[in-house]
Amino acid sequence: MSADPGAAAPGAPAAGMRWFRFLVAGNAVSSYGSYLNMVALNLFALQVTGSALQTGLIMAARLAVGFCTGFVSGGVVSRHSRKIVMMAGDSSQALALVALLCAPGGSRTVALYTVAVVAGAGGTLSQVALRSAVPEMVGAALRVRANALLATGRAFAMVLGFASAGVVVSALGYRAAFVLDAVTFAVSVATMAWLPIRTRRAGPPPPGAPGAGLAALRKGLGVLRPTPVLLAMIAIRAVDGFGSASHNVGLPVYSTALDAGHPAAFVSRFWATWAIGNIVVQRLVVRWAARTGRGIGEAAFALGTCAMSAGFILVFTGPPLVLGVAFALLAGMADGFTENAYLSRLQTVPDDDRGYVFGCSSMAENLGFGSGTVLTALLLEHHTPLSVVAVSHGTAIGCGAVFLAALALRRLRAGPGTPEPAVPEPAAPMKEVSS
Repeated sequence: MSADPGAAAPGAPAAGMRWFRFLVAGNAVSSYGSYLNMVALNLFALQVTGSALQTGLIMAARLAVGFCTGFVSGGVVSRHSRKIVMMAGDSSQALALVALLCAPGGSRTVALYTVAVVAGAGGTLSQVALRSAVPEMVGAALRVRANALLATGRAFAMVLGFASAGVVVSALGYRAAFVLDAVTFAVSVATMAWLPIRTRRAGPPPPGAPGAGLAALRKGLGVLRPTPVLLAMIAIRAVDGFGSASHNVGLPVYSTALDAGHPAAFVSRFWATWAIGNIVVQRLVVRWAARTGRGIGEAAFALGTCAMSAGFILVFTGPPLVLGVAFALLAGMADGFTENAYLSRLQTVPDDDRGYVFGCSSMAENLGFGSGTVLTALLLEHHTPLSVVAVSHGTAIGCGAVFLAALALRRLRAGPGTPEPAVPEPAAPMKEVSS
């Protein structure tokens, strides 16, 4: 880990942290709805279309739109109120679900594609806006803590969403599941509307700031070009997204092979253990940062990526129960640590440019996960889950190792005692006003 010039002294209060906790709660509620919807929507799509191919295409449409929205998101969140962007992203998803509920039987397939498209666009815009706004909401010194709170809320939401999806659909039906999902987005929008927070720096966007499309992408790449370390980190996250797709697709296959009578048992146990590890490491990171006043460096990010990928690979080796739980815990802890390190590092980019950088990041992550989902599904037809996951996550380990070697070589060339290049910190905490 490296020194964080913007870190506050331990125990220093944050101007926006008390409001940010409400935002975390609202985000966790909408995340729960998203995870519930991932299960319910796929099952409903299979029932309506009667085709596994159509169901896969609906999921692919969501991923493809999420990737394409990355071209637009950087300009949108840099030129407009991120608070409004987040509210619009969640509102659009709620309205799409209402439209699905109201759709007559003959047009439900079209409505399903509409929901997928809106979820891909709205979810990406909301995510880019939130990630780029964190330093402005709580101040640069507390971004690690804020990222930890968001990750903790999402971890709880993921486990609860996946665990309750089957119960909600079985006991109450698809309509109730979609109503509940729409309500979670509405709660998030209402919470955001109520919060007196600023999500971007004061004043208009700089002159000539690109709005969207290829111009915004070029802007983001232009910002990243002088900092190849950030470009490399984004590339590693894309490869990591490819690996994540492999274990997400491979887990149900592996679990069914372990116990065909109860295929959900292993998956449920894994994700519950993963979430515990994620939550625990977020608390540890927050305490460490508060005690030392230091941030998470690039080397720690790379080490976390290697540990996370190794944990996921080991889970698929068929270990005894105790070791399997330990490997899942390792994967969860390393996953949470790596995400916090990654976001906190990208959030050091100045506010005028941060949205473009997170737009590029969103594109890279969606590309990695989307292509990984398709390729993994094809590979699992002919290869074991262990071999597919080992190759995918092994590639991430290799990229992390190369990145670590490059960092070490840079330090050797700089010579002993040479400080690392200074990284501009985001603006200090701002007055809490509505944006």
